[in-house]
Amino acid sequence: MPKIIKNGCVIDDAAQILVLDEGQAPEALNLPEGPVFIPLAVWQAHKNTLAGRAGLGVWLDSHESVEDLAEDLDSIGAVALNFPKFTDGRAYSGAALLRTRYGFKGEIRAIGDVMRDQFFFMQRCGFDVLQPKAGKYTDTQLEAALASFKDFSSPYQAAVDEASPLFRRAQRAA
Repeated sequence: MPKIIKNGCVIDDAAQILVLDEGQAPEALNLPEGPVFIPLAVWQAHKNTLAGRAGLGVWLDSHESVEDLAEDLDSIGAVALNFPKFTDGRAYSGAALLRTRYGFKGEIRAIGDVMRDQFFFMQRCGFDVLQPKAGKYTDTQLEAALASFKDFSSPYQAAVDEASPLFRRAQRAA
């Protein structure tokens, strides 16, 4: 069972992330019971029957846009955004858009090449669950990685987690 970081804790997670095989039609995919993240194409093919299903999330690859889910966000409890490699940062923008422009209150999960040195910045952009690739970190390394969320005591820039930049928050003597 993969480990995730959620609400500042390392926990086991039973959610499956389904991936379509090459040439597999989204309409032909059979969904397992329990918590599952499905590709955007599967959601688009089955959203009328899947809307509101408990434990269901939709995952988007880096080339897919969160705008494609905008009308359906009330029917989805969780969105996972894929980092296919650590140098591809498009999912940061997707998470920020989900939180700010679309007001999404559900879970936003980072999946794929999720690395410790990016945990703090992912949280600032709106991610609340981080799921590194299975086997990338030991349990001990993940527990130690929780310190990454305190890398900076007071960030300079405004972001999803802090709307004002430091110069607007700082108290200065007259």
